[in-house]
Amino acid sequence: MNKGIFITGTDTGVGKTFVAAGLIQAMKDQGLSVCPLKPVESGCRRSNGELIPADALRLLAVSGLNESVDTVNPYRLEHPLAPAVAAKIEGVRINRKKIISAYNRMARKYDVTIVEGAGGIMVPVYKKYLFLDLAEDLNLPVVIVSRPGLGTINHTLLTVMAARNRGLNILGVIINSTVRTIKGLPEKTNPDVIAGLGDVRILGDLPYMKDLSGPEAKKIFASSAEQILAGLS
Repeated sequence: MNKGIFITGTDTGVGKTFVAAGLIQAMKDQGLSVCPLKPVESGCRRSNGELIPADALRLLAVSGLNESVDTVNPYRLEHPLAPAVAAKIEGVRINRKKIISAYNRMARKYDVTIVEGAGGIMVPVYKKYLFLDLAEDLNLPVVIVSRPGLGTINHTLLTVMAARNRGLNILGVIINSTVRTIKGLPEKTNPDVIAGLGDVRILGDLPYMKDLSGPEAKKIFASSAEQILAGLS
């Protein structure tokens, strides 16, 4: 199969890693080998002199693959900032060729490679090189993770516009609730507005979930994964 997708968000903290983990598990349940790639992770905690990339480790654990964390996470940074800013402060030189090489290796080896960005698609990886540029260089279709509440129409449509202006294929939007709330009018109406104005598919509308093990999570992610895989065929 050897396919890939690029997961971006409308902002930081929208639950990209949770969604990526859910899609990995759902695709595994369909019998596929799925490898994560977290090109750059900032905000890593330091333990015994080593930076610990929590998101990359979570995705690797869900994948069940015998890959090293260095393979799935080429760069890790301590400061909780945009990668380009953190890298400059920490004296780390990020090379896109290393990231692209890591992706190509996984794409040859596994059925699906899920690449997760950091923050939104316009966040700089290094200097003026954005995650948008990386998605374009990897030539990957995009899945957008967005918030459910007020303001998400603007953020989501701007993300759609940025991706389309580069000619990227948008597989759809997954709306993810990162906190437990009662759905109000914005949460109820936003999905249809985003789908209509953005001409995009809503792949899933996730209520707040603590983990991926419940039947509701499995059902929603199975449906999202099925739609994504259909879009890759």
